Formats: sequence, structure tokens, C-alpha cells
Amino acid sequence: MRRESCELLPEIYVLPGESHLVSRPMVLRTVLGSCVGVTFRVPRLGVGALCHPMLPRYPAERSAKLNRAAGCRYVDFAIRDMLSQLDALGALRTEVQVKLFGGGDVLPVGDQESRRPTVGRLNCEAALRVLEEEGLAIAASKLGGISGVHIQFETRTGEVLLRRLDS
Repeated sequence: MRRESCELLPEIYVLPGESHLVSRPMVLRTVLGSCVGVTFRVPRLGVGALCHPMLPRYPAERSAKLNRAAGCRYVDFAIRDMLSQLDALGALRTEVQVKLFGGGDVLPVGDQESRRPTVGRLNCEAALRVLEEEGLAIAASKLGGISGVHIQFETRTGEVLLRRLDS
């Protein structure tokens, strides 16, 4: 029954490096490999959002050259940018529901390379660090692994359907 309700809602496919904030019930979906997907929901305000950053840290040396769209490719920037938008709407950090997905090691890594942290792992660590620094609790997460995932976030209920992709 729930699946039917999701299918009736408008949908937005969130591409890598994009973030979307919506103020009406929608389904936000994406496919994640080493990227992370961070969902935000504020029931009191009726808003939901999905960020799909690809790299862990915003390059400080390029900060003057990157615009907001380019910045959303980075985990730390994308999360803080979304929180800034939620702050502007009057959201309290204590009411923001956050869920975190992805960060998989989807590409084979050779023996010598295995000692270096992977992009997926670095993305997970960056997301966890920034969310903690910003005082947000994580309601649910599924991080890591060796396969990609498809997520479907229903902003009205906060439900996230996750489907593992074949590795």
C-alpha cells in the first residue's frame, strides 16, 4: 500500500553533486556508489531534502573560485549549505531528521591501494564528522559495502526505501 502512495507523488531524480530541498510531498531518488546521500526532513515545516555529494572535503584553496552549485559536490559543503537553507526556514537542529546512505567501495582496489582510504570511506567519515559538528542526530544509516544502492526518499513520511545494486 505504501509503495502505491510513493508512486503517486511527483519525483525528482537527484544527480551526483546536486542537492534538492522541497516544500511539498515528493519522492527524491538517486543512485549512490562511493557518494553519500543525506536526507533531511523537518515535519513541522513540511520540508524534505536530499544531498548527493561526491567528494569528502571542499577544497579551501579554491573557495573563492567555486560557486554554490560546484560546492554541493563536496560532503562538508553540501551538508552545511542545506543546514543553512533549513536555518533560514526556521528549522531547529533538534527537529531535523537525518538519514545517511552510500559511501560504498564499488570499484575494485588492488592490494597496495587497500591501505589507502577509499573515496567511499572518506565520504562516510566526512558526513559523520560534519553532522556531529553541526549537532545533528542520525535517525538511520546504511554506509559502506561493496555495491551501490538506489534510494527513494518520501519527504512526507520520511521513509527511505533502499535497494542494493548488483556488484
